[in-house]
Amino acid sequence: MRRIAARAPTRLDFGGGWTDVPPYSAREGGAVCNIAIARYATAIVTDGDTGDPSALDGLVRAALRRSAAHDSGVQLTSDFPIAAGLGGSSAAGVALAGALAVRAGDAIDRHALAMRSRETEVEELGVPGGYQDHFAAAYGGALLLTFGDDVTVTQLPVSADFCTALSRRGILVYTGESRISGDTILAVRDAYLAGEARVVGALARMKALAAYMASAARSGDLGALAEMIGEHWSHQRILHPSITTPRIDAITDAAMRSGALGVKAMGASGGGCVLAIAADGRETELAQALAPLGERLEFEVDNDGFALLPTLASQ
Repeated sequence: MRRIAARAPTRLDFGGGWTDVPPYSAREGGAVCNIAIARYATAIVTDGDTGDPSALDGLVRAALRRSAAHDSGVQLTSDFPIAAGLGGSSAAGVALAGALAVRAGDAIDRHALAMRSRETEVEELGVPGGYQDHFAAAYGGALLLTFGDDVTVTQLPVSADFCTALSRRGILVYTGESRISGDTILAVRDAYLAGEARVVGALARMKALAAYMASAARSGDLGALAEMIGEHWSHQRILHPSITTPRIDAITDAAMRSGALGVKAMGASGGGCVLAIAADGRETELAQALAPLGERLEFEVDNDGFALLPTLASQ
C-alpha cells in the first residue's frame, strides 16, 4: 500500500497575533512576526478506505471533504500538547492538506497550502481564527507576515547563532490549562468593531511591535526582541480579561524575578504555553524558577516548514 507522509511545524508567535484575524487584518492591515519550531504534526495518507467517518478526527474529516483524494486513509500524530497555543491545529491542517494534495496529484505551493489549510479550518470547522499559524507551518523559519487583500510573506534571514540562543535562552512552559475559547476571539472582534479605545489602541501597538521585532530578529538582537515580547504581552492582556490566568500571572512574576527579559503567553492565550526569554547566562536560573509552574518544552528552530518525509513517502 502506498504511503505518503508529511509533517509541518508549530510556531512561537513573537508579536502581532490578533491583528491577523478578520476583519482587523483586512481593514487595518495587520502584521505578525513569528518563528517555526521543531515540534511537528505528522500526517500519513494511504490508499484505501478511511473506515467509519464518524470515528475520524474532525479536522481529518474536513480535510478529506476538501480534497480530491477523499477516499484516503489518514493517520495524524503530533509531538506537542493539544491546545498549547503553538498553532498545533494549523500545523496538522497544513500537513494533512499537503499530503492529500500529493496523493491527488495536485501541484500546490506553500502560499496556497497555507490558504487551503486556513479555509478548511474556517469554512468547514467554523474556527474564527487568523492566518499566521498556517503560514508558519507551511513556510517554516522566521517570518514577518503582513495582511491586507492578501498575505505577504517576508522570510527573515536570521542567523544560526540567533536560533541557537533562542533555543537556549527561551524557556517554553506548558501550563496544562486549556487554551482560549472561540467566544473570546469573537468578543475581541466585536470590541474592535465597536471602536472600544482600549482594544483599538492595543491592537495598533501590537501590529507596530511585530515590525520592530522582525528588525530585531534580522539583526540578531535577542535581548531587544525579548523586551518587546514583554511589552506586547502588556497590550495583549488588555484585549479581554480571559486572556491571562492566575497560572500565567504566576509564571510571569516568577520569570521576571529570575532573569527573564520578557515574558509572553503564546497564541490567543487563556492557557497553553508561556515563553520567557532569559538574559544571557541566566537561563538555568530561569528554568529552575519556572519548573514548579509547568512542563518545559524544549525546542529548536525549524527552517523547513511543510516537508514530505521521503523514507515513508516511497513505501
